[in-house]
Amino acid sequence: PVCLPLQFLSYLGACERLLKQGYEEGQVEEAMEMFQYSEKKAAEFLHLLAQFNDMGFQQNEIKEVLLLCGNQRERALEELVMK
Repeated sequence: PVCLPLQFLSYLGACERLLKQGYEEGQVEEAMEMFQYSEKKAAEFLHLLAQFNDMGFQQNEIKEVLLLCGNQRERALEELVMK
């Protein structure tokens, strides 16, 4: 019970830092949940999502490929190009 407030504050801090980087709130929350609240992995995911989105790939395809490839940029890009 004592740890729960600390975990929640940690989660809020991570979300706030990601929001300050310009990511949308819904995307931040989704990424944090997908990666068991790992700020580092969520940040990698959001960065690659934005990057591939700018390249013209569809967001739902990007999310699927990034999850399958574990945020590995080169593998994910290969998969997206082959789709």
